[in-house]
Amino acid sequence: MIQEDILQSKDFLDLDSSKAGIGAYELAKILFPINRSITGDGVRETLKIISQTLPSLVQYEVPTGTHCFDWEVPKEWNIKNAYLLDPNGKRILDFKNHNLHVVGYSVPIDKEITLDDLQPHLHSIPEQPSAIPYVTSYYKEQWGFCLEHRQREGLKDGSYRAVIDSSLKQGHMTYGELILPGESKDEILLSTYICHPSMANNELSGPTVTTMLAKWLISQPTLRYTYRIVFIPETIGSICYLSQHMDEMKKNTIAGFNISCVGDNRNYSYLPSRKGNTIADRAAKHVLEHHAANYTQYNFLDRRSDERQYCSIGVDLPVVTVARTLYWHYPEYHTSLDDLTVITPEGLGGGYMAIRRCIECLEENAIMITTMPCEPQFGKRGLFPTLSKGKGSTATVLGKLTAMDLLNLWAYCDGENDLLSIASKINVPLWDLLPAIKALNEQGLLISKI
Repeated sequence: MIQEDILQSKDFLDLDSSKAGIGAYELAKILFPINRSITGDGVRETLKIISQTLPSLVQYEVPTGTHCFDWEVPKEWNIKNAYLLDPNGKRILDFKNHNLHVVGYSVPIDKEITLDDLQPHLHSIPEQPSAIPYVTSYYKEQWGFCLEHRQREGLKDGSYRAVIDSSLKQGHMTYGELILPGESKDEILLSTYICHPSMANNELSGPTVTTMLAKWLISQPTLRYTYRIVFIPETIGSICYLSQHMDEMKKNTIAGFNISCVGDNRNYSYLPSRKGNTIADRAAKHVLEHHAANYTQYNFLDRRSDERQYCSIGVDLPVVTVARTLYWHYPEYHTSLDDLTVITPEGLGGGYMAIRRCIECLEENAIMITTMPCEPQFGKRGLFPTLSKGKGSTATVLGKLTAMDLLNLWAYCDGENDLLSIASKINVPLWDLLPAIKALNEQGLLISKI
C-alpha cells in the first residue's frame, strides 16, 4: 500500500486540505518517475498504484483501431530504452535519466546519422535554454529527441548514433473508472488525465488530487448525487469515453469538473463551460470568490484540455475547469522544469479544497421556502440576540453568520432562489449558511424544494 501511515489511516478520512495535500504529494512522488503516454504499460502501472488507494477503481482496455466518433484508438506504444551517442561515443542523452528526452510515440530506430540530418529530429526551446520540452507525435509515425537548448547549441559536427528501443503495435488504450452511487441517478463528473510522463503540475496534480477527492467521497455516509470519476488519456481518452457513454452522461450529468493543473501555490483559475451559465459554472465562481478572491477567470476560448470534448457541440455537458495556475500560464508548463518543486502539499491541498467546496455546494444546493409571512421571532427560538448592542454590532448568531446575514438569508427563501443564488446575493459562502439552514429546518421555519 502507498504510504500506509498517511493514506490509509482512519484520521485521514476527514481529508481536510492539509491532509489531502500531503496525501496527494506523497502519491505524486511515487508516480513521478513513471513514463506515461496515451497508451502503454506506464498508464497501467499508474492506475494500479492509484488502485491501492481506491480499490474499487476499474481498469478498462479499448483495442487499437476502435472507432470513437471521428477518431480511432491508436497503436499501443511502449519504450524500454533510448539514448544518443556523440561522435566520441559518449552518451549525451539518455531516456533513463529523464523520460522527456524522447519524443512521445517515437518509432524504434538504431542508426548512425550526421548532425545535419539529426537536427530535424531534435527539439529544444531557445527561450528556455535549461528546459527539456515535452513533445509527442501520436498520429504520425516519426522519432525524435528532446534536450536543453544550451546542450543543443554545443553539439559538434560528426556522426551520431540514435537508438530508440520502442514498440508501436496492436494493443489497447487503458483508462480507469470509479462509479460512486448516490441517492439520485443524477451525476457529477470528475475527470482527470493520466497520459503525461514526468511532469508535476501538468499532470500529476490532476490524478493525485482526484484520488484524494474520491477517497473523501467514499468516506461520506451518504451522497446525494452519483459520482462518475474517470482517469483517462487526454483527448483520445475523453473522446473514446464519450463514444461509449455519451447518451447516459447527457441524460444524467448535472455538473462536471475537468481536474488539471491543481498543484502549484501561485494562483487559482476558472475556465467556464461553453455555455458559461451552468450550475457547475455558478458553483465554481461562487467557491472561488470566497476561497481565492483574486482568482483568474478565463474564457472558453482559452480551453486546452478535455473540456474541449465534454463541452463540444452535440455533447454540451456542464463541465468546467477549476485549477491553480492554468496550463500554458506558468513558465514550467510542458517542460522538465515542471518537477516536484513546482507543486506543494499546500498547493495541492488548496486545489483539492476548491473542488471539494464546489461538490459540497452542489450536494447541499436546494430551493428554500419560508413557512410564514414576515420575519419570524428568531430571538425566542434562540436564533437571534435578545440584547441589542446598538450601532455597528456584528455579533454572530449561527456559526459565522451575523444577525443581518440570517435576515438576508430569510429574505430570499422565496421558493424561486436556490441556495447558490442566495449565497451569492448576500455575499456569504454557501457552506457558512448550512448551520442556519439546519436550525431553521428544525424549527419548522423553512422547507426545501430540491
